[in-house]
Amino acid sequence: MNPGLNRRSFLRRAALSAGAWSAARFLPGPNLLAAPGAGSKLNCVQIGCGGRGMTHLNATLNENLVALVEVDEKRHAAVKKWLQAKDHDPAKLQLFTDYRRMFDQIASQIDAVFIATPNHQHALPAMIALQLGKNVYCEKPVCHDIAEARELRAMARRSKVATQMGNQGHCEQGYRRLCEYIWAGVIGRVTETHSWTNRANGGVGPRPPALPIPPGLHWPEWIGPAPYRDYHADLHPHEWHGWYDFGNGSIGNMGCHVLDGAYWALKLEHPTRIAVEMLRGGSDERYPTGSIIRWDFPARGDLPPVQVRWYEGLNKLTTAEPVGNLRVAQGAARNLPPLLVELLKQYPDEDIDSGDSGTLYVGDKGVIFTATYGDKMHVVPWEKMRQIPAPPQTLPRPKDIFTDFLTACREGRTDTAVNFDYGTRLTEFAILGNLAQHAGEGRTVEWDGPNMKVTNIPELNAWVKRPYRNGWQI
Repeated sequence: MNPGLNRRSFLRRAALSAGAWSAARFLPGPNLLAAPGAGSKLNCVQIGCGGRGMTHLNATLNENLVALVEVDEKRHAAVKKWLQAKDHDPAKLQLFTDYRRMFDQIASQIDAVFIATPNHQHALPAMIALQLGKNVYCEKPVCHDIAEARELRAMARRSKVATQMGNQGHCEQGYRRLCEYIWAGVIGRVTETHSWTNRANGGVGPRPPALPIPPGLHWPEWIGPAPYRDYHADLHPHEWHGWYDFGNGSIGNMGCHVLDGAYWALKLEHPTRIAVEMLRGGSDERYPTGSIIRWDFPARGDLPPVQVRWYEGLNKLTTAEPVGNLRVAQGAARNLPPLLVELLKQYPDEDIDSGDSGTLYVGDKGVIFTATYGDKMHVVPWEKMRQIPAPPQTLPRPKDIFTDFLTACREGRTDTAVNFDYGTRLTEFAILGNLAQHAGEGRTVEWDGPNMKVTNIPELNAWVKRPYRNGWQI
């Protein structure tokens, strides 16, 4: 990294290079930047072009891709080849390995920024884009730490641009129908939920030995704001999820999808307590390979107190006793929601046999099931669901999450389906589970949400806002 490229200087130069409008947007103030016309193309930048990044590129194929930021030069060639196959001229694409330099050099050319990097690289490019008045689409979770969620939410409100967290299920039918059923009182007062995933984004044992950096991989830029370490196995391109410095474990990988229904339908705010009821694996640097986490929420208006539970790492279980179509290992009752096992035994053909992810919402009049993205939403069993009069549709139905965002960019709106006001709150709720994992099994974390601090285990507050490497501060 160029020592002269410090946080203040590159933002100042970016603001100046972006012209008078963007310079004005860099300072707090009203949204003066005119939105593109309804039929015009947006000038887009893609930061990160692995799996989810390619999804972004497909979704924005009819826009103008002006630049690509990717630390692995092999992906540069792959994207250029992909563009050529799509009858787009790859010669027009500007290539970068450092998003700070990209913003510094071409901020004036950008309408929208798409971010699909590891979690620890979400908040900084999103913050820079917001400060420069650029619309931002960022993969879930929208940030790595709780403090970042608060800072991004505040900046998004000030910048008044379109923002979207990549949480596609929020735009689909399932969770919207869930809200309508629960708000209509179909299953009564909901006092507990149980969510699970088969993901096991963690590990055990010491850090692997250092390896030579692969050719074309810009390792310092991949590390970014995290503490520097030598390149080693189990990081790039996907295993970073399981390491404290870069990911948020299984709950960071899937929590914003699977827990979205509970957070939205039950109008959750700040939990007062979070605890790990079971923990398996993990180390001083790695998340566990399995855990059960509980959040305790107080009453909200006329809604009763509720306990939300998360069960992760089910794919690490060995197969044994069949329950419905699901094979449950010996002793697996601690790793699966007991209610799920009970319902599968009671209704062996019921469509809640999700070996991937799902949620049960327990009310005093019944139980609702949703799968990973809210799909398969129904009152259990289906026979009962068919007998219940369907409540009216009260929520809009966006076409899809990318169209929702791109339309908002063109119309100069901020009310996208998963804007940063909602996305940062959902992210914070999910990754509070990481605080409980750091506390360890059997310890309850007392959380003061309005003041953003742990009150009974002060050392945990070091995980609420972690320090950044020099030159990568937010």
